[in-house]
Amino acid sequence: MTFIETVPESEAAGDVAQMYENDRAAFGRLPNFTQAFSHRPGVYAAWRALNGEIKAGMDQRRYELATVAAARRLRSTYCVMAHGLVLLDNNLVAPDELAAIVTDHHAAGLDAVDVAVMDLADKVADDAASVTEADIDALRAHGLSDTEIFDVVAAAAARCFFSKAVDGVGAQADAAYAELDAPLREALTVGRPIAGA
Repeated sequence: MTFIETVPESEAAGDVAQMYENDRAAFGRLPNFTQAFSHRPGVYAAWRALNGEIKAGMDQRRYELATVAAARRLRSTYCVMAHGLVLLDNNLVAPDELAAIVTDHHAAGLDAVDVAVMDLADKVADDAASVTEADIDALRAHGLSDTEIFDVVAAAAARCFFSKAVDGVGAQADAAYAELDAPLREALTVGRPIAGA
């Protein structure tokens, strides 16, 4: 599951037990990523607070597309799958659209605003120092305010922390993701394999 020893659910106490209980209730299972933070539940709580604040100011579809773009660039199978399924579960895209978006968002039939958002998120995750004023102006040209542009940057930057923390300790996407239809599962597997695969 990870390259580091994590706290088994049967041995969890205090903040770790509460973190496990909260995520089991939220996700219907104890995710591998939650267990990856078992040595530092305060870091996980801080991440949840930061991510919640970023999401609170964004349209859900925009947040998820920016997150998928950043996660794809980071080769985080776990995050691409998790956030891709949020798009699916909320009827924001269809399965074939999601596969196309992850494969090449420029050829996926997205509108120009979505493409520009994903372009910026991808660039922030890849090399934030390469972002230029022209990249920002491209989003302004599509009607995004500077606040909305900052939100895209923040979503991508925050994803860098989470994806790299989870992948850095070797956490794999939960085995439940193996139940996805094979073509979609293969399209969303951009880095580490699914647990048990």
